[in-house]
Amino acid sequence: MRRHNWYAFFIFSNTGKTRWGGGLHRIFFMKFIHTFGEVISVENLLAAWKEFVKGKRRRHDVQEFQLRLMEHILTLHECLCNRTYRHDSYRHFKIYEPKERDIHKATVRDRLLHRALYRILYPFFDQEFIYDSYSCRVGKGTHLALNRFYSFASWLGENGKRTCYILKCDIRKFFANIDHAILLNIQARSIPDTDILRLLKEIINSFNSETTGKGLPLGNLTSQLFVNIYMNEFDQFVKDELKVKYYIRYADDFVIFSQNKDFLYSIISLLSRFLSEKLRLALHPDKISIATLASGVDFLGWVHFPNHRVLRTATRRRMLKRVNEHNFFSYVGLCKHGNTFALQKRILASYSSTHART
Repeated sequence: MRRHNWYAFFIFSNTGKTRWGGGLHRIFFMKFIHTFGEVISVENLLAAWKEFVKGKRRRHDVQEFQLRLMEHILTLHECLCNRTYRHDSYRHFKIYEPKERDIHKATVRDRLLHRALYRILYPFFDQEFIYDSYSCRVGKGTHLALNRFYSFASWLGENGKRTCYILKCDIRKFFANIDHAILLNIQARSIPDTDILRLLKEIINSFNSETTGKGLPLGNLTSQLFVNIYMNEFDQFVKDELKVKYYIRYADDFVIFSQNKDFLYSIISLLSRFLSEKLRLALHPDKISIATLASGVDFLGWVHFPNHRVLRTATRRRMLKRVNEHNFFSYVGLCKHGNTFALQKRILASYSSTHART
């Protein structure tokens, strides 16, 4: 069920019943009562700058912006007040770890505004999200998701006494297929301020809007929140309509646990249908599997077994190939979350060998 708590800016309204898949689903929406003036205020922009600049002070574009900080902030504030703000174009580049990805980086001015929006929107929408959504959320993350994975497997498997089946899926070309119109409609259900919605539309449509009306840039802070808002529709369907108790989602990867393998097979079509009809997304056909821990379940970079987990082969090879003085300690830290004693020795040997040559 959706959780409501004590935040002062929440107003509750019952929108009634909607029908999906032959069932009745009562949806409660919380209304966002922050105003456009609060979002774009100089105070909020300055607070956003303090958060944004952490760890970025040595970057040339950030230093250039900071030289005339108040002038830039006041100009941005004026553009927002006058409704003349337009999002600038993105700088595109690629990263290759853990795999090749297209990154689109906005200007400092636009990223500052993203932060100003995020710091007010996130606390509100986070209350709508289910507990077991772990990507890009305060107090969540990969390691907690992995621990939850083993907790569910242990509870359903009764510590090895019963067979626990795990359905694993991911969504095909997730960020590239987020539908702008659907995302804006979801946000409009909770945000009554038309100026805030217009600003959100400007940011969302700043990426690929003229060609497909789809896609969010991986480089935007707001994108992290937007995809969770978008996929919360799916999370609520899984929990409320399908009545699934043991479910974990991390971005576009999700797993469902059950003692009944036939049940897991039966809901694949329902999951696919909801994603297609409601969110214009699709399950990756090559990444749907139902397995037991005894056979190994690949989730969030690890292959999980009843009493241990190991890094997937591709991840191990990549770490050994790319280890250097900048990533050595993060690699070792990652290894400590699984059974990787031998791998740690190989990483240390590879690092020592590379370090000696330099």
